[in-house]
Amino acid sequence: MATQAVTTQTFDKTITDNPIVFVDFWATWCGPCRAFGPIFEKASETNPDIVFAKVDIDANQELAAAADIRAVPTLLVAKQGQIIFKQAGALRASDLDDLIEQTRKLDMAAAANAKE
Repeated sequence: MATQAVTTQTFDKTITDNPIVFVDFWATWCGPCRAFGPIFEKASETNPDIVFAKVDIDANQELAAAADIRAVPTLLVAKQGQIIFKQAGALRASDLDDLIEQTRKLDMAAAANAKE
């Protein structure tokens, strides 16, 4: 599955309607964003069970503000409707692959019980 553009209007539904979602907050003027873009795109093609979404922060300033995006690129990961990871900075392909595997293995029920 290729990446899909997400907007302020579609963000919440994308997060809640899909088991795992990786969101790349980016900007056209951002060099590291341009470097990370192809890595993110390739990961979307090799992991069709995961939604890979992109948010252009210039076109979706309200969403970027609501998500407290302070630098780009910022990667946000949601599983079962819960945000489980957020980090600014471009990742190497191997680091993104590792994060994908960690996300798949994360037991949300056990994580919720650990918080209590």
